[in-house]
Amino acid sequence: MPKYTPIIGLEIHVELKTKSKMFCSCKNDPDKNKPNTNVCEICLAHPGTLPVPNQKAIEWTVKIAKALNCKINKLSKFDRKHYFYPDLPKGYQISQFDQPIGEHGFIDLQFPTGKNHRDDCKVGICRVHLEEDTAKLTHGAGGDTLVDFNRGGVPLVEIVSNPDIQSATEAKAYCQELQIILRY
Repeated sequence: MPKYTPIIGLEIHVELKTKSKMFCSCKNDPDKNKPNTNVCEICLAHPGTLPVPNQKAIEWTVKIAKALNCKINKLSKFDRKHYFYPDLPKGYQISQFDQPIGEHGFIDLQFPTGKNHRDDCKVGICRVHLEEDTAKLTHGAGGDTLVDFNRGGVPLVEIVSNPDIQSATEAKAYCQELQIILRY
């Protein structure tokens, strides 16, 4: 056993490849080469626009939460997370906080003898929730910054673990197991 034991919790963001963005019907293609082509009034936060949640993104998030052994909440809601930054035209991000889609899940990890200071561990999943991604900032050599809103509004699943990870080996194994689950 090492003299000091790290205490690690991770917040993982997973971009969903739905056809449309999280709160509008714009094409979900954040990597499009031409900037600001997959945008609309909702993406750009024009006054009077009304966001409509992406049903497919919600369904996929429920599946992810179930795959992570989470309790699926009967009531879930979106909140405004306020901060002011150029990649966020509304001045807030639509996210979930106190009533996420899923919570209280876990991933069990096993380690070959001698590869970790413990043979197994259970990493608790605090929450699995949805939010919208921010726009992409590109910083130029001359100090200028450009904003591309193609990525703004892309559905993101946020998976927050409990601080149950105690080594780099465990953190790596957790991320690899999470990647396998998400790909399935």
